[in-house]
Amino acid sequence: LFCGAGIPFPGDILKSMRNVVFAALLTVSSAAVFAESAAGVRWTAPAAWKAEAARPMRAATYSIPNVAGESGTAECVVNYFGPGQGGDVAANMERWRGQVLGADGKPATAKIDKRTVRGVPITVIDASGTYTGMGGPMMGGAKPVAGYRLIGAIVEGPGGSVFFKLTGPAKTIAAQQKNFEQLLASIQLDK
Repeated sequence: LFCGAGIPFPGDILKSMRNVVFAALLTVSSAAVFAESAAGVRWTAPAAWKAEAARPMRAATYSIPNVAGESGTAECVVNYFGPGQGGDVAANMERWRGQVLGADGKPATAKIDKRTVRGVPITVIDASGTYTGMGGPMMGGAKPVAGYRLIGAIVEGPGGSVFFKLTGPAKTIAAQQKNFEQLLASIQLDK
């Protein structure tokens, strides 16, 4: 509606402003859905990853779609156990390395990389083979699965270490490696 000479009616202006404000709030709130934090660090999960419901001992769990032709569970689990908890970086790298076995039944060769993102130390491990890490007291003794890959990262936050563990069928994890690297690149100190 116009109130003469092409000037919009005041009610239309208010309606348009309300729609613009609503759209802006929706955009900001949807972006915040993917931002997570623990131990004084914040990260942004990839949009393609689905945040799952809260679980004990986990800061976050993301389910990841498999690539065509692969079956199995692909996920990124984020653990935070509290200040000074969860063990040191070297012991956890060794434990994760032991969860992926090579054809000889021994821990698979693993690539370990250290980096710093915005002043936050991060240690990354990457190993492929038969994944045995799905067992343990919480999982009821799941069977080892061949053809899996683990990419893990320990982020040393001011409030303790945050453990990011991406696991799943090897081709799916290869397809998600860039997303995992983007998640790690998003790490920053919580304000």
